[in-house]
Amino acid sequence: MDFLATVGRVFMTFLAHTGRLSAFTAMAVSHVVRPPFYPRLIMRSMVEIGYYSLPVVGLTAVFTGMVLALQSYSGFSRFAAEGAVATVVVLSVTRELAPVLAGLMVAGRIGASMAAEIGTMRVTEQIDALTTLSTNPFKYLVAPRILAGTVMLPFLVLIADIIGVFGGYIVGVYKLGFNSSTYIARTWEFLEPLDVISGLTKASVFGFLITLMGCYNGYYSRGGAQGVGAATTNAVVSAAILILVFNYIITAMFFGK
Repeated sequence: MDFLATVGRVFMTFLAHTGRLSAFTAMAVSHVVRPPFYPRLIMRSMVEIGYYSLPVVGLTAVFTGMVLALQSYSGFSRFAAEGAVATVVVLSVTRELAPVLAGLMVAGRIGASMAAEIGTMRVTEQIDALTTLSTNPFKYLVAPRILAGTVMLPFLVLIADIIGVFGGYIVGVYKLGFNSSTYIARTWEFLEPLDVISGLTKASVFGFLITLMGCYNGYYSRGGAQGVGAATTNAVVSAAILILVFNYIITAMFFGK
């Protein structure tokens, strides 16, 4: 009976957290689309998420493209198919690597920051003070961040696509000895608009998930500094897991048979 009680307790806790997250998501989305809006907060969140994340996303993309070119050449050279390196690089970067890696980098940087900031406001009763001042915490703290994340991550991924393909080009031309015009021609030959659109769609969903997890874990943090630390960890871990899960779901929607 103790074992059954433990299983039931875990299951009920899971249902309680799922219901609370669903209610939080519905409330946050409703405040994103309903006035009043806070343009200054939205722009500040866009700069924080988009502009300040460019260095880490750019470095990740360029070295990913370079490593992908090296590994592809190493594998394809066994089958005398070195000419497919450019195609593999551009398809892998635009479809999968750029949105997933950019999402994980932003989750580690922005998700943790949001959870820590909102969690600190929660444990120091600043969120209660906002309510006392007739300011809706969802409208002031959550909605601008979710909107900014959903809008800005596709721009980051688009830049990561360009930088990642350029990294593969550098390795392919200057290290592996490919002809420059041939490499570019092979890149454009097999790239289709759907490849880029699928990656940008993933980026928009990932941006929503990252900001949602950061705001949710920070908003419900408890227990002082230890609770804020736990909320920060949970925000990054949950965002990373959801990114991988929804990456498969969206890939299956676009390319599954």
